[in-house]
Amino acid sequence: MRKFPILISLALLIFTFFPLIVKDQYYMHIAILILYYALVSQAWNILSGYSGQFSFGHAAFFGTGAYTSSILFTKLGVSPWIGLFAGALIAALIGLFIGYLSFRFKLRGVFFSLGTLAFAEILRIIIQNFDIFNKTLGVLIPYKPDPLMFQFSSRTTYYYIILLFAFAVTVLVYYISRSKLGYNLVAIRENEDAAQSLGVNTYKNKMIAIAISASLTAIGGTFYAQYMLFIEPATTFSNDVSINILLPAIIGGAGTVLGPIVGSLIIIPIGELTTTLFGNFVGANLMAYGVILILVMLYLPEGIVGWFQNKFGKEKNAKKKKDNSINGGEDVGTFKN
Repeated sequence: MRKFPILISLALLIFTFFPLIVKDQYYMHIAILILYYALVSQAWNILSGYSGQFSFGHAAFFGTGAYTSSILFTKLGVSPWIGLFAGALIAALIGLFIGYLSFRFKLRGVFFSLGTLAFAEILRIIIQNFDIFNKTLGVLIPYKPDPLMFQFSSRTTYYYIILLFAFAVTVLVYYISRSKLGYNLVAIRENEDAAQSLGVNTYKNKMIAIAISASLTAIGGTFYAQYMLFIEPATTFSNDVSINILLPAIIGGAGTVLGPIVGSLIIIPIGELTTTLFGNFVGANLMAYGVILILVMLYLPEGIVGWFQNKFGKEKNAKKKKDNSINGGEDVGTFKN
């Protein structure tokens, strides 16, 4: 973790100069997707990676952010910059409601996962049946370039905005992981009953985690809506959205700071490549994700970053113990003499 500031600074430097080196708009779009998925997966990581509360329903928060900002903009003319914070607040309240129902009544493991999945489906059905949300037709966002309305004429501007969002959230996760909250969440993940017996307020810490996770995911939803300029229930509240949010963290390493970033750098280019090569084969990218996920579960269950941390951490500890034993032997020898 001591090397994190160096690694994140190096990554930020590379991403900052990427638009100056690569001019192709297609590659720029892929880079935006990588950063966007790193953002929402990092948000998922706070709740599910660190505290172990595995969520299959983060589409509920994502869709809330997307629809809140979009409806406020198209119906009332409110800037999506304001809608971004409104969506984050509403998503946090929804997250607290889900957390109250789940954590207060001791829902854990698969039961919590199914509960979040069910809640996302409930919201999708609600969206599909009310005129204010245009039902299944979705919301088409009119495009009139204006920075105050979160609309830009250049894709590069969208790139730097999502880069800023992803960087800020990653730094936040880093500081959470080193804070009392982070240690409490890890303790809850490892053994919730033991953590509670040691005085950790498990309910409070999980509620904080789900509120933060929900609000950050909603910010990703707002960016998605303004970047794509069209949303519908199938692209914001579906199970596919939840799976795409959690995949980068699982593949890269859930419960690690760099895991969602590494996972996004792997699965997004592979998904785009399979779509390009097998464009006529519907779902080719999902099959590729499935193969990668199976391989990771079989050979790297802790994720790529987790595997590196465990491998080199053990080697470092073994070397340290060896050095200590050698030094200890020399000290004994000197004492005897």
